Amino acid sequence: MVQTELFDLTGKVALLTGASKGMGLAMAEGLAEHGAKVVISSRKLDQCELAAAEINEKCGAGSAVAIACNIGYKEQLQSLVDQTRAQLGPIDILVANAGINPFYGPMSEIPDEAFDKIMASNIRSNHWLCQMVASDMIKKGAGSMMITASTGAFSPSLNLGTYGISKLADIALVRNLAAELGPNGIRVNAICPGLIKTDFASALWNNPDALKRANESTPLRRLGEAEDLKGLAVFLAADGASGYITGQAMTVCGGTHMWS
Repeated sequence: MVQTELFDLTGKVALLTGASKGMGLAMAEGLAEHGAKVVISSRKLDQCELAAAEINEKCGAGSAVAIACNIGYKEQLQSLVDQTRAQLGPIDILVANAGINPFYGPMSEIPDEAFDKIMASNIRSNHWLCQMVASDMIKKGAGSMMITASTGAFSPSLNLGTYGISKLADIALVRNLAAELGPNGIRVNAICPGLIKTDFASALWNNPDALKRANESTPLRRLGEAEDLKGLAVFLAADGASGYITGQAMTVCGGTHMWS
């Protein structure tokens, strides 16, 4: 048997937003399975508590705690960071996974309110959160931040244009943070899922025609599952495995964007 500490996260504290279900929950499980203490955050406390209980059942008591937070409010994000420090200690790993898309259709029809909400939640909240946790990582001279972007950042869309713009901006945010924080030993990377079979993306796959098209156009001939994000999150969190990787946009797409 090969013995390795490449992916050992023992003693690390990980804060995840949008983590009560779907990709966020899968990534939280992966981090906890490799030794990290994880904070499960989303808007609804009851869903966070259920997710945390599930992880604690799998990984041992105290592996996960639940803290509710609406990422659209700066004071709630600061409270999330403060409560994480109070309950678990300084933050080593950040997964900014929460995001929204309240509008489906051409940009010519998007209301200003929806446009502003997408930009505020998908970009500005990530900027806020990264700045809030950076001090912990700077003190340690190490840390890993991840922001969930999307393969939607790589091409135009007739129905998800504003969402795609926000996700391309997230990649730009990642690259700038990587340049600014790199001298402090902090790595910052974007995770770019393709079409993943989650509730969030159900409008894109939850009918026979869309499912057939997606499966036929994907080289691996299947849609992604939330579990497909687990390994990448652990890899990017672990200094031993990805200590020289920063400023990258890592796609998890079954091959649909291998040329992007």
